[in-house]
Amino acid sequence: MNLNTEILAKAQPWLKAPFDEDTRSQVKDLIDHHPEELTDCFYKHLEFGTGGLRGIMGAGTNRMNIYTVGMATQGLCNYLRKTFVSLPEIKVAVAHDSRNNSRLFAETAAGVFAANGIKVYLFESLRPTPELSFAVRHFGCRSGIVITASHNPKEYNGYKAYWDDGAQVIPPHDKAIIEEVGKVSIETVKFNGPKEMITLIGKETDEAYTDMIVQLTLSPEAIRRHHDLKIVYTPIHGTGVKLVPMTLKKKGFTNIYSIAEQDVPDGNFPTVKSPNPEEPAALNMAVQKAKEADADIVMGTDPDADRVGIAVKDGRGEWILLNGNQAAALLVYYLICRRKELGMLKGKEYIVKTIVTTDLLTEIATQNKVTHYDVLTGFKWIADILRKNEGTATFIGGGEESYGYLCSDAVRDKDAVMSCACFAEIAAWAKDQGKTLFDILLDIYLQYGFYKEAGVSVVKTGKSGAEEILSMMEGYRNRPPETINGSPVVKIQDYAKQTTADLKTGKITPTGLPKSDVLQFHTEDGSKISIRPSGTEPKIKYYISVKENLPSADAYESVNRLINDRIEKIKKELG
Repeated sequence: MNLNTEILAKAQPWLKAPFDEDTRSQVKDLIDHHPEELTDCFYKHLEFGTGGLRGIMGAGTNRMNIYTVGMATQGLCNYLRKTFVSLPEIKVAVAHDSRNNSRLFAETAAGVFAANGIKVYLFESLRPTPELSFAVRHFGCRSGIVITASHNPKEYNGYKAYWDDGAQVIPPHDKAIIEEVGKVSIETVKFNGPKEMITLIGKETDEAYTDMIVQLTLSPEAIRRHHDLKIVYTPIHGTGVKLVPMTLKKKGFTNIYSIAEQDVPDGNFPTVKSPNPEEPAALNMAVQKAKEADADIVMGTDPDADRVGIAVKDGRGEWILLNGNQAAALLVYYLICRRKELGMLKGKEYIVKTIVTTDLLTEIATQNKVTHYDVLTGFKWIADILRKNEGTATFIGGGEESYGYLCSDAVRDKDAVMSCACFAEIAAWAKDQGKTLFDILLDIYLQYGFYKEAGVSVVKTGKSGAEEILSMMEGYRNRPPETINGSPVVKIQDYAKQTTADLKTGKITPTGLPKSDVLQFHTEDGSKISIRPSGTEPKIKYYISVKENLPSADAYESVNRLINDRIEKIKKELG
């Protein structure tokens, strides 16, 4: 049996106290029988990526367990106490989703905070991630965490850290926290603090959070006229089960269909292969219910209710799933149009999107004289713009192609509870005009251009996979394509080098964004291909965007076929 001595040295301390018997037994079995898995469990420490700490549950430094959670929390405590040393009291909020071990990890973290003299607001049971963001601001906390792995497979769990504005931590805080975590040994973690330092929260916070969402309503009359709009909603065994229907009812909707089997919070996600609303199969049961009920809209949220998938009927009455870019376009178009109708555009409004999200949002904003910002992938960068503009400009809305949206700065992370409320409102507004959501989407394409995007994720697991992804990125960076699908590459944006290269003029300009391992190739025919490693999963991700003119609504099918053909050719060329 070939055991790496460095890996073995990292694993051996886990064979004795203070690690519990079950953990010791798991590690011993890995050493004795599973050297490759042992390597994956111990070859690195989990790090904060675009989505915080995330990994497969199990024993080891590269796994989610009470010890890695404890050490991460101790490091965060140490940083908080250094940063806010002059404050008489430091407060944090803690939440968790429906995943296996989520409550255990949340209570573990709460105990560590309490043991370090930090007051904890711990949700009494599972809650959406965006409500944690809201709670940080609502209770005047300096930080917060939520235990979740979002839409990852059931084997995963995670740990997202938030700062005092309710947003996920960004530089310099994220790196500084990691540095503090790196100094922590398991022996220095203070577990099991006094219970009087932990306050359970729930109903009152739910009321404040959902009331805030209802106050965002722009079309109350349309909702009153179409209160019986048929809405099918599924939480896919996650945290949206209570608050999404509660918010829809508060807004005035009276006809909400649920999926009984999926209303049960369950970390094994028994009715789906994956609880990811980006994957069509995750909404199969909801779409079937919609067909039976002749519904107007289908909405499904991921386990921590920060992402939402939408299904609507197309021009032929067939149910289709909107991708994240289409849904984002509907949201931004509605928020700008409705504010314009109500005389609410004063010249200081703005939207925010990520660099891999459709440029259709940019076009909508620009033509309506609304400022737009492009930021790196990860909603924390959208929140960073909200922080910088606080008190000087008005955030209208924004989002990212991966099904995360926001339409208020009261929350500083993507919010599927808020988004569900807004998409239902858009459906009522459309119905008020005798239109469907698909009709509104066609209106957008006719006015601003027919943009279409496709994403491809290539999974590369383990240490060898991480090395392969690194090699692939180096290949694209050092040997960029000269043409893509027959169209010359005219611009290359390298966010690791922070440069934009105009290949026609030879001019190189700064991107103006922080460093990130992302490459974008722009072609002469208007296509854009983005490539990056995932910050939270063992994947390399490709984003393909193409654009065509849509001369009329009747031409939709033929132009859609043309666009799809271009996308497939680009996929094939990229291999």
